[in-house]
Amino acid sequence: MRLFGPLVDRATYRRWVYFILGGALSVPYLLFAAIVVPSLLPLVVTVGRGVVIALITVVLVMVGSSFLPAVRVLEGAAVRELLDDPVPGVTFGPAGNWPVRLRSSAMFLLHVGSGCVVSLVSLFVPVAFGFAIAAPFSGRIALSTEDPILVPKGWVSAWIPAAFLLGLVALAYGVWIAGAVLTRVAKSLLGISAAERIAQLEKRTEQLAERNRLARELHDSVGHALSVVTIQAGAARRTLRSDPDFTEQALTAIEESARAALDDLDHVLGLLRDEASGRTPQAGLGELSSLIEATRLAGAEVAAEVRGEPSSVPPVVSREAYRILQECLTNALRHAGKVPVTVLVDAGAELLRLRVSNPLGAATAPSRDGGGRGLRGMAERVDVLGGTITAGRADGRWEVEVAVPWGKRR
Repeated sequence: MRLFGPLVDRATYRRWVYFILGGALSVPYLLFAAIVVPSLLPLVVTVGRGVVIALITVVLVMVGSSFLPAVRVLEGAAVRELLDDPVPGVTFGPAGNWPVRLRSSAMFLLHVGSGCVVSLVSLFVPVAFGFAIAAPFSGRIALSTEDPILVPKGWVSAWIPAAFLLGLVALAYGVWIAGAVLTRVAKSLLGISAAERIAQLEKRTEQLAERNRLARELHDSVGHALSVVTIQAGAARRTLRSDPDFTEQALTAIEESARAALDDLDHVLGLLRDEASGRTPQAGLGELSSLIEATRLAGAEVAAEVRGEPSSVPPVVSREAYRILQECLTNALRHAGKVPVTVLVDAGAELLRLRVSNPLGAATAPSRDGGGRGLRGMAERVDVLGGTITAGRADGRWEVEVAVPWGKRR
């Protein structure tokens, strides 16, 4: 059964279509040669020289046209659909370097050359078989209008149709074998090189790192907003009838925190969709006062001290520092409750220092021993910036200190 497999294998006939497509692509070049040869004969005298020069010219034209991006796309689509996609993951289009262009050009030339030969044989053998069927009855094989091949009539010539039928079968096997060879060649010529694969892996690594960073952004921003909303909602519920003014302040804080979280969420989702966000840029140290005010509205007493010029800090450092402070204030609200919090931001000429300190709450010890995701996220941010971070208990307080070098030392 395996012997007759190529005759019933769909791949055989897809490869046949691939070769016929190559034959069709060869027609313009053959027509060009048919025009060039007669035009050269007066100059080169002999037909042989004219044919040689015409063939060289046609090959040069084929090579030149094979460098067109559209030709690479066409060849890639043909290989992918008709040769069972031997190079999955490869993007066909404008090539970025000459080695890729040359390999694509070689594949195109092989396709057109082999397709021309297979197409001519595919035209001749079936037609010859049709004439051969009539040979035992007519006594001749009229392959042309002049000088037919004369053969004996009757069973003596019965082998002639059988021979041409074997030729058809052999053609199918030949197409199957030639297609398998070109499939291997396509895998070698059009496959991703080691350098391209490394570049793809590097790009994928950058994408994963960016997604991890965005996940931290969402954790810090939305986590802070939910902490504020939870505390303020509880306070508003308790003072709804006794203190309407405080309730209004609490609802205002909920509204502002939710809106800020929604803006951050929209920004991050826009980046994940590879779209330009229509919102304002990510928050930095310039928005520190708004962050502190939102924390105060949540019920915590925040004493903030800012030294130096935070506006001079590079944007990337400023954004990460803002998120670290946001996470520290969120943790203080979540784990210690409405306790006094002190914040220090010291933007020196070469070093940015952050310190957040608050008294330990009753539920703090068991919940913080494990160092949750927020603390790990802060450590990752600081590590990316080349800084240091310390976090832990000190004299009944929880303190987080961060030092990030920048300026001359960076």
